[in-house]
Amino acid sequence: MTEETPGFGDAERPDVPSGATPDEAAPQAAEPSSEEGPAAPAGDAMREAGLTAQLDQARSALSERTADLQRLQAEYQNYRRRVERDKVTVKEIASANLLTELLPTLDDVGRARDHGELVGGFKSVAESLETVVAKMGLQQFGKEGEPFDPTIHEALMHSYAPDVTETTCVAILQPGYRIGERVIRPARVAVAEPQPGAQTVKPDAADGADGEVETPAAADQAEAKDAGQPADQADKAENKENGGPDKG
Repeated sequence: MTEETPGFGDAERPDVPSGATPDEAAPQAAEPSSEEGPAAPAGDAMREAGLTAQLDQARSALSERTADLQRLQAEYQNYRRRVERDKVTVKEIASANLLTELLPTLDDVGRARDHGELVGGFKSVAESLETVVAKMGLQQFGKEGEPFDPTIHEALMHSYAPDVTETTCVAILQPGYRIGERVIRPARVAVAEPQPGAQTVKPDAADGADGEVETPAAADQAEAKDAGQPADQADKAENKENGGPDKG
């Protein structure tokens, strides 16, 4: 005789209606899983929305970093150009200061050349010095006969001359020097101006259009013809003025 322990195995056995077969009881056990199925697509949508938001944030950060990089590159290019410009300016200022100190020596060399004293070894040294300063960009200017320009000339002497039509440099007392477009010393010159009250007469205007001088008699004949007088009366008037006989 077999004893059955009450309650053992009853908790694990599913509730099956009385008279139901095992095949009918299986679908009832699988029903809870069908209720949890629709929750899976909603989770995928939320996950996709999160990934899209992260992608947008990454794109926005990339745009900001790209703009920062472009701005930094532009600032660097401006800095390089400014450094190059300042370097050239400093070089020009240093060259100008050095050449300004050498101008008195160049003036002595020029005076020695004018007096014929630039000979021997002194001539070689002077020519070497002039070659070096020319390589550094020093240019000499100022010639006799050129118009006076107050921006590059300094007038130390003034006079009047009948053969000039404008203020002209008639003598170069000290040549001027420039570096590029920068004048480091103006040319010191003597200038001459036209005579006060002098008038320049053009030869064409003085001689007439055809180069002939019109006499008073010819003017009288022209006036007589314009007034309608006969030509013989005009000739009589001309003979009378010239002292010739009037034969009527």
